[in-house]
Amino acid sequence: MLLNCIGDFNDWDEVDCAVVTTQSSVADCLPTFKDLLLRGQSIVSTCEELSWPWLRHREAADMLHALALEHGGRLLGTGVNPGFLMDSFPLVVARAARRVDTVKVYRIQDATSRRIPFQKKIGAGLDRMTFQSRIDDGSLRHVGLGESIHFLGHYLGLRFDRWTESIEPVEGDAGLMSGVRQVGRAFSGGECVIELFFQAAVGQENPHDRVVLEGDPPLDVTWKGGVHGDIATSATVINVIKPLLAAPPGLHTMASIPLSGRPRKS
Repeated sequence: MLLNCIGDFNDWDEVDCAVVTTQSSVADCLPTFKDLLLRGQSIVSTCEELSWPWLRHREAADMLHALALEHGGRLLGTGVNPGFLMDSFPLVVARAARRVDTVKVYRIQDATSRRIPFQKKIGAGLDRMTFQSRIDDGSLRHVGLGESIHFLGHYLGLRFDRWTESIEPVEGDAGLMSGVRQVGRAFSGGECVIELFFQAAVGQENPHDRVVLEGDPPLDVTWKGGVHGDIATSATVINVIKPLLAAPPGLHTMASIPLSGRPRKS
């Protein structure tokens, strides 16, 4: 069921979980989150900043957590990335390591089969000047690298004192850009302890997803062909609903809900 206005709906006792897929910013989604939590609802959202909201919206995150506890609601930000490939998937890989010193995650996508809005989002087909102007106004970027960096740092115990993020075009044919390259890094002193490499371009060769952990033992896992972002996003959202409902009330991350939350019938 799709709702344009929450106020138009009255059968809240029939709702197990609300799915919010409207904006990337916590601030933009805040009125919707508050309204649903005041009704005691559980919420899964593709709002990228919600995957680790304490980075940019600590006060709002604390308020949402308090509302969820008071009214028995739950709130989770997820998707394929952030949500899975650059955060919870590396955590799963890390379960096979006794110690993790550094982590690198590579998301290399061929955007040819992705939906047209995604291709526009990564600047495919733009000339360099237009591409740069969209970077400058903030309308062209992958949202979530910073959130994934802080998620990994927290759950892997990798401390860092600064982090950076860069963005540049991937050049295509005839002087037009085919996509975007974005890299996030976290440093402890002069050492890079977390690196997230995101590249999405139309016609990208050798698409893959890869996690490299240096530690004891070192681990290197490659997902050949990569994960189709559109399919995986919808699948992730649907598949986390039961684990979220099995979790206690509050503001959650992908590491604070059960890995599997399918309640068994007695």
